[in-house]
Amino acid sequence: MKAMQLRAISRITPGSQPLCAVELPPPAPTEHEVLLRVRACGVCHTELDEIEGRTPPPRIPVVPGHEVVGEVVASGPGATRFHAGERVGVGWVHHSSGELDENLSTEFVATGRDVDGGYAQYMAVSEDYAYPIPEGFTDVQAAPLLCAGATGYRALMQCDLRADQSLGLMGFGASGHLTLQLAKHLHPNAPVCVFARERQSRDFARRLGADWSGGVGERPPEQLHAIIDTTPAWRPVLESLRSLRAGGRLVINAIRKEDDDKACLLGMDYRDHLWMEKQVVTIANITRFDLSAYLPLAAEAGIHPTTTVYPLAQANEALVKLKTGKNTGALVLVP
Repeated sequence: MKAMQLRAISRITPGSQPLCAVELPPPAPTEHEVLLRVRACGVCHTELDEIEGRTPPPRIPVVPGHEVVGEVVASGPGATRFHAGERVGVGWVHHSSGELDENLSTEFVATGRDVDGGYAQYMAVSEDYAYPIPEGFTDVQAAPLLCAGATGYRALMQCDLRADQSLGLMGFGASGHLTLQLAKHLHPNAPVCVFARERQSRDFARRLGADWSGGVGERPPEQLHAIIDTTPAWRPVLESLRSLRAGGRLVINAIRKEDDDKACLLGMDYRDHLWMEKQVVTIANITRFDLSAYLPLAAEAGIHPTTTVYPLAQANEALVKLKTGKNTGALVLVP
């Protein structure tokens, strides 16, 4: 099978080629696993963290990719949940303890980091960690739901918004544009403010229903009850804390932060950023329960992912595009 493989940790810059095109034998499904023919795989910022060494794979080479939509083509011994031809998705959690807090478990195994993922024509996964894809989504539309969308759902639940309480979205990439749509479905009267570096992202947010959009350092019309930060940088954390009202909550939805602007944390002021019982929580991984709940909810909400499609062989170009922040919505590979 054709696959794109990570063989060395490296920094992604314009023109870099961090992945190698290879031919590999298709994996054989083991007990309670299904073999999928990959039909689409999203490109997630976590892949940048893997490639650049912030959350490095435990072994190299490895096939990245954890927003996978595929067709079941074979089942291992004891696997009875799905039949050949069914369309399923796979997210960041390849398998774990099965408990409610499995995202925190030492048994957590990440798709595309700890085991081979979906930047390939085939992949295998436990049937317990494969999820039916609602019919209303194409393969390409469904792919970003499996991480960008589902982690956004988990972050929104962590915000614990009530009634018409206001929400901020710091950063407006794949996760942000899906979370905005979900927030507007669950809290139709709640103001949603979007902070984004690029003007095209701010304009995109307004088209999707944001009540206000501004730059990372701008202040919204009023202080917010909760803000979800999906950026890889540190300055947005400080700016978010300034925009929270007393008792507000900042939810950081990122597996790692980059070090480029880490020095700005020295400017943190207790009174301005943290006092008045402001809270900071983080999203760590995801559970199968999140994905099982989110996918039908996304269909019910009529969420429409905005995507740009690349052939699998152009995965490196897609990663550079994501790194430079020049994309709108989500990037998706197709074999």
